[in-house]
Amino acid sequence: MYNFASIQSLLATALLCNLSLLSGCAENPAKASRLIDVTTLESNPLESNIETQAKLEHAYDYVLLDQSKQPVTLETAISQLRKADIVVIGEYHGNHASHLLEMQLLAGLYRQNPQLLLSMEMFNRDQQPLLNDYLDGNIGEAYLINEAPAWNNYAASYRPLVEFAKNRFIGVIAANAPADTIRCIGREGESYISKLAPEERLQIAQQPFAEIPGYKKRFYEFLKQTRPLAEPRKHKSYLAQTTRDNTMAESIYQAWLNHPNHQVVHINGTFHSQNHLGTVAALKRLDPNLNIQVITPAHVDEFNGLDKLNLEANLTDEFIYLLKPQPEQYVNAAYKLKVRKAQFDKAEQATCK
Repeated sequence: MYNFASIQSLLATALLCNLSLLSGCAENPAKASRLIDVTTLESNPLESNIETQAKLEHAYDYVLLDQSKQPVTLETAISQLRKADIVVIGEYHGNHASHLLEMQLLAGLYRQNPQLLLSMEMFNRDQQPLLNDYLDGNIGEAYLINEAPAWNNYAASYRPLVEFAKNRFIGVIAANAPADTIRCIGREGESYISKLAPEERLQIAQQPFAEIPGYKKRFYEFLKQTRPLAEPRKHKSYLAQTTRDNTMAESIYQAWLNHPNHQVVHINGTFHSQNHLGTVAALKRLDPNLNIQVITPAHVDEFNGLDKLNLEANLTDEFIYLLKPQPEQYVNAAYKLKVRKAQFDKAEQATCK
């Protein structure tokens, strides 16, 4: 399904070449972080308090915390994540700090173990052949972006990850369910599955509606805040959401099974993984023995010390990273309603089988 034959055939040679190249780029991620390097802690006692070094001065800044909500260095986190079968990095889509941390973590984990796979919510299963063509050099980036099509913020947000993988022969998993199928499940519910052609049915999880404990309550609370719906439509929207999560989980798990000794790094919106719900819980259903570690973002205006920190949603994941919120999208309520209505009207106009 994932067509990694060309990757496997070139991997052994490529790794030898790339290890020498990594010595230069591997230093950049740690230096780019606002957190001090672990070597500095040992050599300079005056800078041994990580908390005093942690700041949120601009859009690329983040503060990394461990599960006990204590600041940690990037290198410390990477060292701990080495033990995981699957690393799931939650993001706020389009947030610069999220995308910087993702790139730093991917590079650092590759430095520890070049047997790595990158999995992405941002590409769907039906886009895998086109993504493979790009990784193999058969098409250019414009073709990938236009014909997949890639997300609107691909060049600014996800190009670094894909290019890093491409240059090191790392397989990239198009993990998500096809957008058209998701939209139609959200409109018609379970019955839409029977309309899918056999090849289309393979593009979503075998059990797309498998229940994820505790997830429905959280999803309904989210809908209440963002888009109130009547009960039947709300249920169908939840079915579409579980199809995404179960499909991503199955895609990740199958790739992990197909590539023994590889670590999978998966990127998704934080709702899909926060507090080990969504895709993470679906993965645990597939294999309770998986070692999955999750990195979750949290918005704060600035970091003024742990005593003043008030984290949202009682976050319990292995690592939390604090980052500045993005600019307010809408101040004028009427304009917000106008834009949202246009989006929903466009979605309603798209037809299902």
